[in-house]
Amino acid sequence: MADETEERIRTLLERSESGAPAVGATVRDRFATNEIYQRVVAYGDYEFSTGPRELVFSGIAGGLAIAITFLLYVELYGQFGPESIVSYLLYPLGFMYIILGGYQLYTENTLPPVALVLERLASIPSLLGVFGLVLFGNLAGAGLGAVMLYYGDVFTHPEAAIVIGEAGMETAWHALFFKAVFAGLIVAGVVWMDFAAGDTISRLVIIYLAFLAIPVAGLYHVVVSATELMVLVMATDASLLTGIYGFVLPVLLGNTLGGILLVTVVNFFQTTERRLDAIRNPDCEDPLTASEWLFGRFVGRGYVEPFVEAPSDDDDDRSA
Repeated sequence: MADETEERIRTLLERSESGAPAVGATVRDRFATNEIYQRVVAYGDYEFSTGPRELVFSGIAGGLAIAITFLLYVELYGQFGPESIVSYLLYPLGFMYIILGGYQLYTENTLPPVALVLERLASIPSLLGVFGLVLFGNLAGAGLGAVMLYYGDVFTHPEAAIVIGEAGMETAWHALFFKAVFAGLIVAGVVWMDFAAGDTISRLVIIYLAFLAIPVAGLYHVVVSATELMVLVMATDASLLTGIYGFVLPVLLGNTLGGILLVTVVNFFQTTERRLDAIRNPDCEDPLTASEWLFGRFVGRGYVEPFVEAPSDDDDDRSA
């Protein structure tokens, strides 16, 4: 009985309430790819269970955080110019707020919810619903932030905001798309590594270096691009519709495909067929049928096993 109690305690300590691993099975402080994938899917299950109001307002918070990123980018850009690495050093700050603060960001959602859909545990309509709510919240937050930045005279170098926005508007559609593909790869890759990291310091370093790479390489993130466009429209005679079609849309498509195809799908196929066996609830229903997966209900099927409770004193007394 003592061995059984020890095993129950071990299971309790090494798995989260969702059933996803809290430590590595082979090496405790390092997760195998299967274990990272299990953690990703568990979080995807959480996102599908989050209500529309929570998703939208968390998305708004994420959009406002991106406004902070744009503000700092503009100020350093205006002071040091595009040739200096200093101009980009504070660009990652808004993304740090989002990831460490648990806010919703559209490009992050190209990994956990999509992983759950690939497992046929949630439907494509449910995924599109999450995408739509989070993107709406992000754009609303970014728009609110842009209005406050511009009309509140927050910018010290407003001319830099115009230069940055015009550079995006003047970039060719196909170039924007492929630059955004690589940005989507970076963002979804950060999410993957975030689930592999074991402490906050590691997460900070990963987030900072990865998101610093976006402006350094001249890549585009859809919520940042939307903020740039909104400020540009308010500051100049730029057309909002032209900007949406010629600037924001190719970035949106590139970010989405880059994250889904180059990170989520690749990691789906590079993990083994046993990737979910350790945490799938034996009492859950079978995966969605093809028709349910393509056209079905918005609520996916839960997969995680019930939380393993710690043995109580009564249990020990009975065993004695």
